[in-house]
Amino acid sequence: MELLLVEDESSVISLIQRGLKYEDFQITVAMDGLSGLKIASSKKFDLIILDVMLPNMNGLDVCRQIRKFDTDVPILILTALDQTEDVVEAFNRDADDYMTKPFKLEELKARIHRQLRKVSNNNSTQHLIQLDDLILDRSSKNVSRNGKPIILTATEFRLLEYMMVNRNKVISRMDILEAVWEMDVSMNTNVVDVYVNYLRKKIDKNFENKLIHTVIGMGYVMRNEN
Repeated sequence: MELLLVEDESSVISLIQRGLKYEDFQITVAMDGLSGLKIASSKKFDLIILDVMLPNMNGLDVCRQIRKFDTDVPILILTALDQTEDVVEAFNRDADDYMTKPFKLEELKARIHRQLRKVSNNNSTQHLIQLDDLILDRSSKNVSRNGKPIILTATEFRLLEYMMVNRNKVISRMDILEAVWEMDVSMNTNVVDVYVNYLRKKIDKNFENKLIHTVIGMGYVMRNEN
């Protein structure tokens, strides 16, 4: 497995290298944003770990640039920034996971392996998921409703995919947070509401038949009520 670590703190680099020594990873290190972007564009990686506050180029800008040429590689943000708006901004840049410093090595390992399993599972499951006239293609990452393409960010796509797989089931904010973002459930769940609203604007706003529904006090459900 090829892992790219973009981090400028030597102590963090050393900790991760030691911690993953026996995990069958080949770790490439970049200590500034521009170098990380250059390396990511020159080689295919199985996973990328990105700090945010990097020299030369902000980690979130690196993430956004990577998504222009690689929409599939899992990107884990590892940063000291822990405010809700920081988390939302990271997922707006299409990061797959977000972890704050200081961190526990075992949790980092678990998150890495979780991302890798998701990639493996997505490659082996059915490609098309449909609810009414809404179609999600896992293979091409395309979404359409009534034949009209809907442009989603990577995070919006993951959220919609999870809700469609669990259609007709009421899913809590905590369930969504754990499944889509794999965050500690003690974290603020506002990010879920923010992204559900993003989806509603793109999936339901211009259609009479609404597919995303709020269940007060419980969470959300995706279903066709017609």
